[in-house]
Amino acid sequence: MNPDVVPFFHGGSNTWSYVVVDPASRQAAIIDPVLDFDLASGRTSTPAAEALLAHVRQHALDVRWILETHAHADHLSAGHWLKHRLPVATLAIGEGIRMVQKTFRPIFNLGEHFPVDGSQFDHLFADGETFGIGTLHARVIAVPGHTSDSNAYLVGDALFTGDSLFMPDGGTARCDFPGGSAATLYRSIRRLFELPDDTRVFVCHDYGPGGREVACETTIGEQKRANIHVREGTDEAQFVRMREARDRTLSMPALILPSVQTNIRAGALPPAEENGTRYLKIPLDTL
Repeated sequence: MNPDVVPFFHGGSNTWSYVVVDPASRQAAIIDPVLDFDLASGRTSTPAAEALLAHVRQHALDVRWILETHAHADHLSAGHWLKHRLPVATLAIGEGIRMVQKTFRPIFNLGEHFPVDGSQFDHLFADGETFGIGTLHARVIAVPGHTSDSNAYLVGDALFTGDSLFMPDGGTARCDFPGGSAATLYRSIRRLFELPDDTRVFVCHDYGPGGREVACETTIGEQKRANIHVREGTDEAQFVRMREARDRTLSMPALILPSVQTNIRAGALPPAEENGTRYLKIPLDTL
């Protein structure tokens, strides 16, 4: 059996979140939920997460998983917020999060008391690990390259790629963050290209290249035929040259600093200080 997939688009970060449903049992997973954040005011809000929760409740879904494809650099995760409202759900990410935490703990001077063992999450997936969503069979495919903790989730015939692959006319993710590697991303994508051509592919971001309407779904076959960065026949050296040259032209994501220090905490905001206020750090002249 294959899942029903309901997409939700967050325009502020061009992020796609998904509710993935087993039609037989009504068990479900939420993938890559977004916490709204206004950088100018420092205010968080929850309309995007509330839309996911409203859908779940309206359709009487039993959410068993909240899945992060990686510690995002362009939006804050609503995983922690949703976990408190869906307590039976397991909040999970790939075991590579430990490396991301080790990388960013000194950048944000979080101190030795900040755990770098991934214990902020309920579960850390190993590459190839399998799990269930009701009667649906799901498998974890580690796809490092964009980040060292990047995972894709194959649920029935539906593949959720995180930031590794965009829509074919959008190409692939950048690889210039700490722990990123264009060569590693190329090899990760080659693993995805081994899946059947009719595998449905659901991307985490879309920016509407050329002014087209934003989209979220394609197939492995279409990626192999038409991805502008890594179609069938593109070799590793070509990809690395293109990706590294392109990355040198890109500015840092506007929300990378608040996002990463929140997302390595599984979406939890930093603890309040003695005055009752939470603070995000802005390291100067570091990244």
